[in-house]
Amino acid sequence: MRVTVKLFATLREGRFNEEERQYPDGTVISHVIGELGISEKEAALIFVNGLHAKTGDELHDGDTLAIFPPIGGG
Repeated sequence: MRVTVKLFATLREGRFNEEERQYPDGTVISHVIGELGISEKEAALIFVNGLHAKTGDELHDGDTLAIFPPIGGG
């Protein structure tokens, strides 16, 4: 299946901004995160098609997965 993966802020360093990738049916978000060398702690905010998602959620053909690191502030 085809999934568009978007990385934001520090997660882009040494990787990419946006990339279309192929995964087998039944792939869950944690697999994608691990494949990219991102720890689940670094993946603080996850969205699929603009909706909040969890690492155990299954992806589907045509989904857009957006991963954000923790947001700092003061």
